[in-house]
Amino acid sequence: MNEVTERKDVLVEELVTIWEASVRATHTFLSDAEILHIKEYVPMALQGIAHLVVVTDEAGAPIGFMGVQDGVIEMLFMHPDQRGKGLGRQCIELAVTKYGATKVNVNEQNPAARGFYERMGFTVYKRTDTDEQGGPYPLLYMRKE
Repeated sequence: MNEVTERKDVLVEELVTIWEASVRATHTFLSDAEILHIKEYVPMALQGIAHLVVVTDEAGAPIGFMGVQDGVIEMLFMHPDQRGKGLGRQCIELAVTKYGATKVNVNEQNPAARGFYERMGFTVYKRTDTDEQGGPYPLLYMRKE
């Protein structure tokens, strides 16, 4: 698990593949068309995030990633095959201790994510009826006290 500063196209492509696999496994409320639309913006988000941490397997291949900026965990995605192995927990611990992260936003329709962050000590302090793009996906704003 290392922060990457050089974000080569091949790495970004690998992370987008992980993002899509993760979203398809966890964001069942999104249609295929919505996932493909959002996917267009993922490379830009990966290039623009202040701190991009890539989780790799024993061979050094990416299996997950996290992005943190301004004390907010902006993204955390693991390949579905890697879920439940403690890697997300390690990412959150790093986000909190190294990058001072105290906030995260999750889709209300993703109860597994909410439960994960609650187990990590985050609590909901605000809810919106729509996502940040105005879509019909309520967001839960969570913080770690």
